[in-house]
Amino acid sequence: MALYLLYESASGYSLFLAHGIDQIGQNTEAVRGSISDINRFGKVVQLAAFDPFESALDALNQCNSVSEGVMTDELRKFLEKNLPQVKEGKKPKFSLGVSEPKIGSHIFEETKIPCQSNEFVLELIRGVRLHFVTLLKSLKPGDLEKAQLGLGHSYSRAKVKFNVNRVDNMVIQAIFLLDTLDKDINSFSMRVREWYSWHFPELVKIVNDNYLYAKVSKYIKDKSTLSEDHLSDLTDLVGDEDKAKEIIEAAKASMGQDLSPLDLMNVQQFAQKVMDLAEYRKRLYDYLVSKMSDIAPNLASLIGEVVGARLISHAGSLTNLAKCPSSTLQILGAEKALFRALKTRGNTPKYGLIFHSSFIGRASARNKGRMARYLANKCSIASRIDCFADSSSTVFGEKLREQVEERLDFYDKGVAPRKNIDVMKSAIESTQSKDTEMETEGASGKKSKKKKSKAADNGDAMAVDEPAATTNGDAAEGKSEKKKKKDKRKLDQEDQPMEDANNEHAEEDGTAKKKKKSKHDNGDDIQAASDVKKKKKKKSKNTEMETEEASGKKSKKKKSKAADNGDAMAVDEPAATTNGDAAEGKSEKKKKKKDKRKLDQEDQPMEDANNEHAEEDGTAKKKKKKSKHDNGDDIQAASDVKKKKKKKSKGEDSD
Repeated sequence: MALYLLYESASGYSLFLAHGIDQIGQNTEAVRGSISDINRFGKVVQLAAFDPFESALDALNQCNSVSEGVMTDELRKFLEKNLPQVKEGKKPKFSLGVSEPKIGSHIFEETKIPCQSNEFVLELIRGVRLHFVTLLKSLKPGDLEKAQLGLGHSYSRAKVKFNVNRVDNMVIQAIFLLDTLDKDINSFSMRVREWYSWHFPELVKIVNDNYLYAKVSKYIKDKSTLSEDHLSDLTDLVGDEDKAKEIIEAAKASMGQDLSPLDLMNVQQFAQKVMDLAEYRKRLYDYLVSKMSDIAPNLASLIGEVVGARLISHAGSLTNLAKCPSSTLQILGAEKALFRALKTRGNTPKYGLIFHSSFIGRASARNKGRMARYLANKCSIASRIDCFADSSSTVFGEKLREQVEERLDFYDKGVAPRKNIDVMKSAIESTQSKDTEMETEGASGKKSKKKKSKAADNGDAMAVDEPAATTNGDAAEGKSEKKKKKDKRKLDQEDQPMEDANNEHAEEDGTAKKKKKSKHDNGDDIQAASDVKKKKKKKSKNTEMETEEASGKKSKKKKSKAADNGDAMAVDEPAATTNGDAAEGKSEKKKKKKDKRKLDQEDQPMEDANNEHAEEDGTAKKKKKKSKHDNGDDIQAASDVKKKKKKKSKGEDSD
C-alpha cells in the first residue's frame, strides 16, 4: 500500500510519496537513524506535488485552519488533484499520513481518503521538515526562512490579538488600583485628622467623613479667623446649618494650639492631595463600571461590578473564570481557610469573595451556605455567557438575578421559584426580539436615508427644470394644446353612448338626421349633450305615464268583466231553482263561491299596482277614491246576489 505524506510548510502545501516501506517491518528506531542521512532518506521519500500560498494573508488563514483541525477548500482541491481517486465500494490502495489526527479525521469525513497519524508517520514528517529545502529544489536558500519568520509573527500576533473593548486585563488593573486607593485614602485621611487636630481638635467629633474633613480643614485654615460671616460657605460645604454653627462655636472655644503659616500651608496641601485622590477614586469606579458593562455585562448585572471584577482578577482572566466549576468559584478568595480546613480536617469554607454580595448578606444564618452555592452556580453560567457569546447583552444576567431573588423568597417564605428551562427560554426570546428590533431600526434608517437622497435629487431636478420651463414658452403652449385635444377626445367618448341613445329615439320620432349633424359641430358638443339629457328625462317621464295609463285601463276592463260574470250568475240562478233539484243547487253554490274567490284574488294585485303608480306620479289619491267606489259597487253587487240566493232558497224550502 502506497503512503503519501502531507506537509504544511510556511510557503505552501506539499505532498510526498514514501517508496519501498514494508508495513509489517516498520521500525521507528531504524527510521530515526535513516532520517539524518539525506541520501538514504531521499531514496525513500520523494516530492509528489507542491502548491504555494498566494500571499502572506492566505498563508495565515491556512495555518489557522490547520491548527484548528479544519480542511480548507484549497487543501481539498490540492488533495483531490494529486491523490488517486477513491472508488466507492472498493478499498483504497493508498493512505495519507498527517501530523495531526484531528485534521486527518476531517479529511476522511469530507473526501473518504484514509488517513493515519502514528509514530512512524511522525518520524517521516520530521525527516521531511529537516530536508525540505533539498527535497524542494525550486525554492531559493533564503525564501523558506523569510516565509517562516513572517508567518510566525503574524500567527502569534493573531493569537494574542483580542477585541479591544473586551480586554479583561484593564478590569484586573482597575480593581487592584481601586483597592489600593481605598487603603491609601483611608491612611492619608487619618494622617490629615491627626495633623490638623493639633490646631482644631474639636472638628474631628463634628465631621466624621474623611473627604469632608479634608475639605473643611482646607477651608478653615486658621481657626481664629473663623466668624459668622463664613456661615453660608460652611453650610454649603457641610450641607447642614446646625453643623456649621457648631463648628464656628467650637472654633471660638477651641483648646488646640496655634500653628505657624508654613505648617498650615503644608496641612492644606496634604488635604488637597487627599481630596484629589478621593475624586480620582470616584472616576476610577465609573471607569470600572463602564468596562465591566463591556466585558462581563451579565456577571455585573447579577452580582455587581466590584465583586465581579474581584472574581475576574482573582481567577486571572474572564476565560479562566469561565473554565472554573461553580464549586471552585464559590470558595475563590478563601484558599487559606480551605487548605487549613483540609489540613486540620475541619469544616471547609462556604464562601469566598462571593460573601461580599448582597444576596448572602440578606439570607439567614442557616441558609447562607445554600445561597452561596446557588449564587456560585449562577455566576459560573453568567461568566461563560459573557466569555463565549458573540454579542453582549444584560438579558441573561437580569434573568439570573431574578432567579436568585426567587430562591431567597423560597428560603424565607416558601414561595416556589420558576424552573430554569422556562427562565432561559424567556431570556432567549427577549434577546431574539431585541436583535430583530435592531435589524428593523437599521433597515428603517437606511430607507429614510434613501428617501432623503431621492427627495434631494428630485429637488435638484425641479430646480433644473424650472429655468428650462421659463425659457421655453412655446413648449408650454404646445402642452396646453395637447391638453385641449385630450379633453375633446374625452368629450367624444362620453357623447358616443348619448348619441346612440339619441339615434334610437330619433328613429321613433324622425329626428335622427338633425342629431347626426351635431357630431360635426365640435363647438356645440357640450350644449348638444345637455339637450340630449333633458330630452331623455322628458321621454322617460312620458313612458312612465303611458305605462300607468295602460295599467289603469287593464284594471278597469277586468272589473267590468267581473261585473258581467256576476250578472250572468244572477241570471242563471232562477233557471237552476226552477228545476227543483237540490244537488244541482248545491253544486252551483260551490262554483259561485270559487268564482268569487278568484275574482277577489285577481283584483288585489291590480289594486296594489294602481297604488304604486299613483304614488310615483302624485295622483294616488284620485285613483284610490275611484278604486274605493269600484270596490263599493262590487260589494253591493255581491250583497244583492247573496240576498237573491237567500230568497230563492227560502222559496224552495217553502215549496
